[in-house]
Amino acid sequence: MKMLRACALTAIAATMLSLGASVALRGEDNTARETRDRHEIEALMWKYTRALDKGDGATYASTYTTDGEFGAGDRVTKGREALSKLVVRQPAAGEPPRAPLYHMELNHWIEFADKDHARYHAYYLTVSGAMGRDVPPRIVAAGQSFDTLERLNGKWLLKTRDVAAKD
Repeated sequence: MKMLRACALTAIAATMLSLGASVALRGEDNTARETRDRHEIEALMWKYTRALDKGDGATYASTYTTDGEFGAGDRVTKGREALSKLVVRQPAAGEPPRAPLYHMELNHWIEFADKDHARYHAYYLTVSGAMGRDVPPRIVAAGQSFDTLERLNGKWLLKTRDVAAKD
């Protein structure tokens, strides 16, 4: 009887230890996934910003879901076709070239709602680059943004971007 009790206690202890290790591994899996997701979201936001600065409408729109939207106060642009037209920066015929723009995300924080949905909080700064000696660089805009992101087919995309976010 003592032998049976000792075997049962050993089995219970082994089961508890393996369950504890399993829970720890599952936690590591979530941490590893979120770390990978953070890197992917940061890469998406870099792609978004570079496309915006270059006036590359197709690449800019590709960072959004098909029904994604960009909002600035009361102005909302929805859908990839409209979004691609939003950032094209061609001066009209006869107009001088425009100064380059540099959009920056500052102090961003990524918050996961679940494994396929995230919220991206940030401050932003937009700087107009210098145009020779007569036109120095200048700050064009600054503010707070709030974005929602979705993972679709294994790829993170912007669902909504609000650059007039309120606390």
